Amino acid sequence: MTDSTIISKIWNLAGVLRDDGVGYGDYLEQITYLLFLKMADELNKPPYNKGLQFPRLKDVEGNEIKDGEICDWETLSSKRGAELESFYSQLLRSLSTEKGMLGQIFTKSQNKIQDPAKLSRVINMIDEEQWSMMGADIKGKIYEGLLEKNAEDTKSGAGQYFTPRALIKTMVACVQPKPLKTIADPACGTGGFFLAAYDWIVANNQLDREEKEFLKNDTFHGNEIVANTRRMCLMNMYLHNIGEIDGMSFISSNDALVSDDGSRYDYVLANPPFGKKSSMTITNEQGEAEKEDLSYNRQDFWETTSNKQLNFLQHIKTQLKITGEAAVVLPDNVLFEGGAGEEVRKQLMLTTDLHTILRLPTGLFYAHGVKANVLFFDNKPASKEAQTKEVWIYDYRTNIHHTLKKKQMTTTDLADFVKLYNPDNRHKRTETWSEENPDGRWRKYAYEEILARDKTNLDIFWLKDKSLTDLDNLPDPDILAGEIIENLESGLSSFKGIMETINGEI
Repeated sequence: MTDSTIISKIWNLAGVLRDDGVGYGDYLEQITYLLFLKMADELNKPPYNKGLQFPRLKDVEGNEIKDGEICDWETLSSKRGAELESFYSQLLRSLSTEKGMLGQIFTKSQNKIQDPAKLSRVINMIDEEQWSMMGADIKGKIYEGLLEKNAEDTKSGAGQYFTPRALIKTMVACVQPKPLKTIADPACGTGGFFLAAYDWIVANNQLDREEKEFLKNDTFHGNEIVANTRRMCLMNMYLHNIGEIDGMSFISSNDALVSDDGSRYDYVLANPPFGKKSSMTITNEQGEAEKEDLSYNRQDFWETTSNKQLNFLQHIKTQLKITGEAAVVLPDNVLFEGGAGEEVRKQLMLTTDLHTILRLPTGLFYAHGVKANVLFFDNKPASKEAQTKEVWIYDYRTNIHHTLKKKQMTTTDLADFVKLYNPDNRHKRTETWSEENPDGRWRKYAYEEILARDKTNLDIFWLKDKSLTDLDNLPDPDILAGEIIENLESGLSSFKGIMETINGEI
């Protein structure tokens, strides 16, 4: 059976369960639990004979019941009816108290499929395939396909954890991570950057045994505070042959912004969550719930601010080794905002080589109203002079139209950017913009030019918007409508930010 057939088969069953009130996200969560158990069962049999140990059912205090049944696939798949539903719920609760990757996969797990007959159908469907015999590329493609379908379900909000894979692959193709190097993502979502980096390293290197071992167990380090997203990331990674089923988790559940844990990495690849402010919900004296700005008081930060994006940017700078490289997706406000934003931009250009900015079009992300960019910068040793000498900007926004469904962005669309970025020797680049060619999308600005701009503004554009002048060649109506919605939502978000500042609330 092909990977697309399996994806279709698994997703068709999601439609059946949706009639019972089981959302796509809940369904994918259950698939993750069951797939993990099935693969563990396969690995305990020949030719693997891995000897993985699963606990017996536990009581409410987390202690194994002496004569309790084993929490494994063999026991689960033998159950039927009400007994199946009861055992499955107890199994999930029992495994959530385990250590390592097993405990992380089953953290806060609950049975969302209340109909035993339909739960049995899902179990039988997974039981029909030999997952351990499949190539990692096929298993990974199946799970990635499910994650993408889940992200398309806009009502669930899952899209905020899903970065378009074409963009991720382009960023990795520019950075070109090397073997035996560490890669971090402080807001790793479902693991898209890790997987793209893994694929790049495997495809572009003849790895020896040490390099393969390092890639599998020591290369990747991430944070993801949402339990369900973290478990999907771990499963996604494992299906791509990263990590061990009985090993320790390399995805932390801690908020990356709270403190500097002292770890330093060769690469940071990230798309931190959208939304400008960090906040926490408190109960006031009247017993009402209200949100309060959350500022992270860290000595390693240049500025103390509640702006989540600026905090992630500062944290990523801290995470880099002296020779570390970063590629980060950030919204426009990071490029032009005054106050803390201006100071962070100045410090970033002083202490790192902020060499490239890719301006992205709207219509790429499942979170609407987002205008984003990719910042590429290399960390540098301390110096009296600014480490940034010039910033190269590629405008892939002006007169570019993409939608999530009809006209998705592909790696081919960004091939010209990668070529001009010149990852093999980025110190030898050629502008496509000139006085003679004002429509060139690739242009450089000297550090002094940027410093002279109001608020050290990096939100730079020079191309003319043709939709304002060429009324005969407007984009399709659905693309135009989508862009109008994006612009309205972006404007609305800005006004909300102003109101929050005025009212002192979120």
